[in-house]
Amino acid sequence: MLFPGAFFLAASLLSSGAQAACSQDLVIDDYSRYSTNTNSLGVWTSDDGSCTALRADTENKKINFGSNANCYFYTNFPDPCLKASTEGYNGLSFSVKAPAGGASMLVEIQTTSTCSASAVVKSSYFTVSGLTTNTQTVNIPFTQWAGANAASIKSFVFASFSTTSGTWEIGPTNLVCGTASGGSSSVKVTSTTKPSSTSEASTSPSRTTSAAPGSCTDLLIDDWSSQSRLTFLFYNAMLLPSSDDGTMSSIVVAENHVTLTKKDSSYFYSMLGCTSATDKYGGIGMTIKAAAGTTFQVELQTSASCDSGNPTSNVLSSAQLGWTFSGTEVYYSIPFSKFSGLDVGHITAIVLSNFNQVVTFGPLAFYCGITGSPYPIPSSSQPAVPTSTVPATSGPNSIVIDAFANTNANALGFWHGGDDPTTYTISAGKITFAMKGNADLSWYTQLSGSCSDFTANDNGYLHIAYTGSSAFSVALQQHNPTCNAQLAPYPQTWDDVEAGRYSNNAKTDIYIPMTHFKIDRKKSIGFSFKGFYSSATTTVSKIEIVETVPAGFSVPSKLETAPLYFACTRPNSFAFAIDDGDPALAQQVLQAVNAADIKVSFFTVGAPLLDSGNNLTNVYKEMVGRGHQMAYHSFTHPPMEGLPDLAAIDSELTQAVDAVQKTLSVKSKYFRPPFGTEGARIRQRLAAIIPDSKFIGWSVDVEDYLWALSSTPEKQLDAFKRDLARGGNLVVMHYLYPTTVQYLPQFIALAKATGKQLMRVDQCMEDPEAPPL
Repeated sequence: MLFPGAFFLAASLLSSGAQAACSQDLVIDDYSRYSTNTNSLGVWTSDDGSCTALRADTENKKINFGSNANCYFYTNFPDPCLKASTEGYNGLSFSVKAPAGGASMLVEIQTTSTCSASAVVKSSYFTVSGLTTNTQTVNIPFTQWAGANAASIKSFVFASFSTTSGTWEIGPTNLVCGTASGGSSSVKVTSTTKPSSTSEASTSPSRTTSAAPGSCTDLLIDDWSSQSRLTFLFYNAMLLPSSDDGTMSSIVVAENHVTLTKKDSSYFYSMLGCTSATDKYGGIGMTIKAAAGTTFQVELQTSASCDSGNPTSNVLSSAQLGWTFSGTEVYYSIPFSKFSGLDVGHITAIVLSNFNQVVTFGPLAFYCGITGSPYPIPSSSQPAVPTSTVPATSGPNSIVIDAFANTNANALGFWHGGDDPTTYTISAGKITFAMKGNADLSWYTQLSGSCSDFTANDNGYLHIAYTGSSAFSVALQQHNPTCNAQLAPYPQTWDDVEAGRYSNNAKTDIYIPMTHFKIDRKKSIGFSFKGFYSSATTTVSKIEIVETVPAGFSVPSKLETAPLYFACTRPNSFAFAIDDGDPALAQQVLQAVNAADIKVSFFTVGAPLLDSGNNLTNVYKEMVGRGHQMAYHSFTHPPMEGLPDLAAIDSELTQAVDAVQKTLSVKSKYFRPPFGTEGARIRQRLAAIIPDSKFIGWSVDVEDYLWALSSTPEKQLDAFKRDLARGGNLVVMHYLYPTTVQYLPQFIALAKATGKQLMRVDQCMEDPEAPPL
């Protein structure tokens, strides 16, 4: 366990570069600073209250303590590691005095493969035997810890003291420099994994859950990597159920942490399958940030039969675990040894409850051996994005589109406004957007009351004068072929660019070439600002078309965006595009489409396909076998344009692709965004990851999310008829609700009554790779 504390680095260890060879032993701890829980290197050291009456004898440079079955003591090195062998150190030296009958103890070394804060920590263990009631010096060469990387040491742990009666003493603890004398060893040093070179048997660790060196890696329960995975799909990182059952006031996931805000009788659980920790995991650990005085309860559930419906509860309070909080983030462990009679071979769930204040948790994981350390959050590298530029052009004239002199109309006299008036304000010739990271909301400013031919400005630039955040998309919308707003879809489509790519270095002006909006600009409707993915505000003072860019401004090249479709392109076609739902209702869906003798398309979320606890994969295999299309709907169903960075967007896409390929042996070029949330970044990444991909929307919405569970579910039929009458031909619906599925035969009959041919989405998009009609 790497225990946080005040990391006052010793001056000699501050450099992260190459170190000179050592000339003398390095004092790790002479216990003169133990009152502040810091060792001689200025780094955290403690027993976490696990031993009895541990105290430091500063005059004689030692610690004294009484042992028990759970007693351990550790000392850390400065982050990210100590490059001991690189600097010429070759072993550990310390003095020890055992009480009568105390023959042995365990020494654990924690190392990483590389000297990185995010590297996975590996533990190796050795037993020191032959101890007596006299003070003895122990020297352990690094080579005696099998598999340990002495070039990247994180900490040492002393544990498994062979007697619990009397007082143990540990004296000055040093790293031995080359041939520098650390005192000759008068005790046996034996490995727990290979036989001693002497006839005296080594003593094994006394704990019931320990791992042999190299045989164990920490098991992640949840890294809080996805708000949607946790609060939409209700999965942890093990793809097992995790939820508060609606008992919390809020659950917020951000930066691999989850913040739980309580209500009365709030709780939160994470299912663990039926994990066996025997001879492997010593407990569960996580970082916690909570205010002083915070308390809550930790419950571990077990079941000898692995039946999560009838578990045995094992409960301790945070106070009983010895936890106190100060408002800073600290690593805490839940040692299984703290729970009397815990069935470590059949752990089914962890439940956190009885909170008295807000608590933030970091990654939650089973840890190997006696002690744990914070689970390393994987570093996500951002994808490479082209940085090429294009020559500046010059358009014919300048046009002021919006100077925000009027609340309801722009400078052209046409409408401007947004999806939610509470998210923007117009005042003093400026508009300020406070979308609070809601990427689903947009604001619009029209170029005309119908279609506007804007091609005369193709060599010009859209100029946006702004301050604040540029974390949003700008779109130019295209009208439908007849320029009739009463027909669906309206708009027909649009293209997005990422505002921040086109900003100047001063973050005051955005210049976007009009030709970077890849639509039919003869049918332009207007511009929209959308896909806001930052909680920071944006203030705009002018939107205009200008002839060219200022001298010195570099015009970025256009990044390809996946084309956005709201309607089928094949004449006289109609497609049902059905998003994920309840596997229990899937057979009814199949019966309806089979009875109608039609083929449909299913857009599936990847994570549930990997959940062996549901039948979704088998359901979709049957659908594929019957000739229906499978396509992508993300991995955990987040509003993807609202994700914080491109790496997070890529992760959702690539994991979705991998899950569908792994479970269904299917690849697709079709993607529908969760919630319909769309913007430049998701469309750019989709085009980069899946060549020739298509971004699928809808022009017929049954509005099941509004009406399926209401007292008027028949309004789903009304919504379908409304959009059908407007010419819509591409459906969005879910088989989440019984009423929606019950109406499906009527939806199909209504669509057939239009005289259009019903088919899969790829067929209605005239995809040459689609099956023939």
